[in-house]
Amino acid sequence: MTTMLPKATGVEFDATSRQLLDLMQEDFPLVDRPYAVLGERLGITEAEALGRLREARAAGVVRQICAIYDTKALGYSSALVAMSVAPEQLARAAAVINAHPGVSHNYKRNHEFNMWFTVAMPPGEDLDAVIERLHVLSGAESTRPMPTLNLFKIGVTLDMSGSREMTSRGTPEYTEERRNAAAAFGLTETDITYIKATQGDLQDIEEPFAPIAEALGWTTAEVFAHARKMQDSGHLRRFAGILNHRTAGFRANGMAVWNVPSERIVEFGQFVAGYRNISHCYERPTYPDWPYSVFSMIHHPKVAGVEETAKAIADETGVDDYRVLYSTTEFKKIRLPYFIPEYDQWEALCMAAASEGATVSAEDEVLA
Repeated sequence: MTTMLPKATGVEFDATSRQLLDLMQEDFPLVDRPYAVLGERLGITEAEALGRLREARAAGVVRQICAIYDTKALGYSSALVAMSVAPEQLARAAAVINAHPGVSHNYKRNHEFNMWFTVAMPPGEDLDAVIERLHVLSGAESTRPMPTLNLFKIGVTLDMSGSREMTSRGTPEYTEERRNAAAAFGLTETDITYIKATQGDLQDIEEPFAPIAEALGWTTAEVFAHARKMQDSGHLRRFAGILNHRTAGFRANGMAVWNVPSERIVEFGQFVAGYRNISHCYERPTYPDWPYSVFSMIHHPKVAGVEETAKAIADETGVDDYRVLYSTTEFKKIRLPYFIPEYDQWEALCMAAASEGATVSAEDEVLA
């Protein structure tokens, strides 16, 4: 059985537009005129490929086209954090969490831990201290940091053309081995300058890399060469189009969490990572009130498809102690910005509030 074709909102995409969106997610060409290359692959003109992209942008399906870097490979520390927040305090707590520049994703989920967010800090910063401060500022009843212990897979490619089998499998694009290999290559000042120049959204023009080259004072050939260098080192995963899951038709995005015997975690995680409709798979720490050690994000147009994938995994592996958590509200979702001054500014606001003995009002200072 093939995956149900996702029904995007706002516009009806034909087969060619869907194939274009699939190609852009997998491998955005590092050439001067990428839409000419994409058009040639699909048997259409450059102008038509660019027009179809603009249509998808206008419909809110394409969120961003940019370089995708690995946060930890760049020296950042990061964690998924689960919070239990009183329902009447949830909106205020979300505003506090969202104000931190290192928070890229924040969702309400259907669990006693009802707020889940990811937070990252630049090299040399104390991530645990920031999480504790967010716990206090948000008024959370309990907070559980869940950093990655083992990365089995990271890489979101939504099947817009509906061509994959529900349980189709493939080789994960980026794994713990690639991340560890990147640690052997330190970032140079040139690398950091390049990251700053390429982490933003590409313009929807015939030569989208030209403005980057101009800003850097480089040729586009040098822009492409440096991208390949950073891919080889493991810092850069790829350039790609990032889709808005819900607008693209993938309204059921379930976080399946698994209670796996410790001796089976690596084997199980690697197996789950092979599923094409699973974008993320990690080992994370457990707690007395949270026994689930393996996390996997399952994407499908329907909840039934998510549940079917989870059941297939359980049947194949014999690991049947699991839950699927769904996001009911998206509080924040952005690409994490690297090497920006806002991290220091946020810290300065908190320190200033604390030095004035105004711990309680620090929330208002941070929110401002």
